Amino acid sequence: MRREETAAALLRTDRRIPTQEKTMTRRATIWMAVAALFTVINLAGGVYAAYVNEPPHALIHVVLTLGGAYIMWRIAARSRENSMQGSMTSDGLPAEARLEQLQQSIDAVALETERLGEAQRFEAKLRAEKLKNER
Repeated sequence: MRREETAAALLRTDRRIPTQEKTMTRRATIWMAVAALFTVINLAGGVYAAYVNEPPHALIHVVLTLGGAYIMWRIAARSRENSMQGSMTSDGLPAEARLEQLQQSIDAVALETERLGEAQRFEAKLRAEKLKNER
């Protein structure tokens, strides 16, 4: 029962996170490539050592291959955790909601600036008419 609840919670979480935030950082990508290369080389070394009938040598390569696979798994898990945390901001709002709120604030400021400009133009027009009437 717990496993099903956890899976359901993960599915709900994944729906809230945009796909563009699920990307790995450059550093994680580089380390993932290094770990993959390490794993593939040790897998090939293990196959070759088994082929030339050197069981202890092959066992070392198998252990190193499993270690490389574990490192790749940890890098992927940490990257997923970071992307999930990155989608929420310090005040608990999703990043998209904060961006939307910021956009609305900028629009409100632009509207008020436009109103001030109109008021200044109207005042300048009234002053010009007043000066014209005084002459």
